[in-house]
Amino acid sequence: MRKAERLFQLITLLRGRRLAITANRLAEILEVSDRTIYRDIQALIVSGVPIDGEAGVGYLLDRKFDLPPLMFTSEELLALLVGSKMVQSWADNSLASGASTAVDKITAILPDRLKKQSEHSHFVIPNYFRNERKVELSHEVREAITNEKQLFIDYSDAKEKVTQRTIEPLGLIFWGGKWTIVAFCCLRNEYREFRLDRIIQCKTVNEKFELTEIKNLQHYLRLMEEKEKGYFR
Repeated sequence: MRKAERLFQLITLLRGRRLAITANRLAEILEVSDRTIYRDIQALIVSGVPIDGEAGVGYLLDRKFDLPPLMFTSEELLALLVGSKMVQSWADNSLASGASTAVDKITAILPDRLKKQSEHSHFVIPNYFRNERKVELSHEVREAITNEKQLFIDYSDAKEKVTQRTIEPLGLIFWGGKWTIVAFCCLRNEYREFRLDRIIQCKTVNEKFELTEIKNLQHYLRLMEEKEKGYFR
């Protein structure tokens, strides 16, 4: 976490509290050392943030202190909250955690009217069917996409025939309950889609691949768009 993000998170944690919170507890939440918290608190005080307290006792933010409200409309706020809930229910743990802290940051500085609305959303995105194995797999695939690393997979197709493939993952597409990897298949030497729930085993290969003008996610999407238009002519 960058320092600017950590300072903002510190203000979020202190804002609205009635009782002081210790540096040790703040350090545990932000996963940093106590010394880092001491330095960050001092930096906030120097910048004009009214924090009372001291090391070993605890810190409390002046309740009159406020950050400028975000100019969200009701529809914009609803879209953010629903999107965040979907990420928390259907994405990997890293993204889910990011979505959760992002919402915390947003709601911390909302005007009271919008804050009440965010607390009483009528949209529920259950995570009853969240599969931890698929969550871990999703994270590995996302890392491979980011780092442009090949994946070696055991894949079961619709007829339950298992094949082994080396693929170059380009992106993840969510089809309302199912994640699909868009990849360049080294066996077929062309684009292929692989459903995440049909991958039996997956291993990241220490072999980087390069994106080209005719091998990237945007190129794949353009081809699919052109193909779809052809169907409706």
